[in-house]
Amino acid sequence: MNLSRLLLLGALDRHGPRHGHRIRRAAEQANVTAWGGVTMGALYREMRALDAEGLIAALRTETEGRRPARTIYEITPEGRRELAILREQALAEPRQAPDAVSVALAFGGVGEGGVALPLLRARRDVLQREVEGIASERARLVGEGVLGAVDVAVFRRGELLRAAEVAWIDETILALEADAKHRGAPTGKRAAKQSSSGVGKGKGRKRSS
Repeated sequence: MNLSRLLLLGALDRHGPRHGHRIRRAAEQANVTAWGGVTMGALYREMRALDAEGLIAALRTETEGRRPARTIYEITPEGRRELAILREQALAEPRQAPDAVSVALAFGGVGEGGVALPLLRARRDVLQREVEGIASERARLVGEGVLGAVDVAVFRRGELLRAAEVAWIDETILALEADAKHRGAPTGKRAAKQSSSGVGKGKGRKRSS
């Protein structure tokens, strides 16, 4: 799924003709790299590719003050057809990104020796701060009247996805703590200390002289 292509075609279709720098600035302000996986450097490369494929077309060049001349692009009919395909792929596919957390839990050995608990607690703290930050920014922008209904939906999706994972982490921590208690395994700070220092791994061995 080429998200850079989706972003560029969508921006030109939604907002009309504009130059690449303006699209990039809007993407940076929305912090799309963090939550959408679109790197800023890829946008200019993709814009050249779209132009070569006839999905966008140059309208004119503009110069603002002493800044370099910039080319204004518009989306073509073929570009709108490509955008429709990309939108359908993005919205219809329920699972798109690799799931690093599940891989770590299933194959990374984090379930043994209390390793998972401190890592999950740290992840929960980060996610909870993100939930609060997104909610605060959404409220501010709504108050300023700069968000449409779709924009609000993007913010809410980010909030709810993170909030759902926070709830999952809380549930998982309780289950892991109960399991550790049942087995007499360490939890919390003691577990983190042992997992990082290797304490307990060689229990029962004789020290070499």
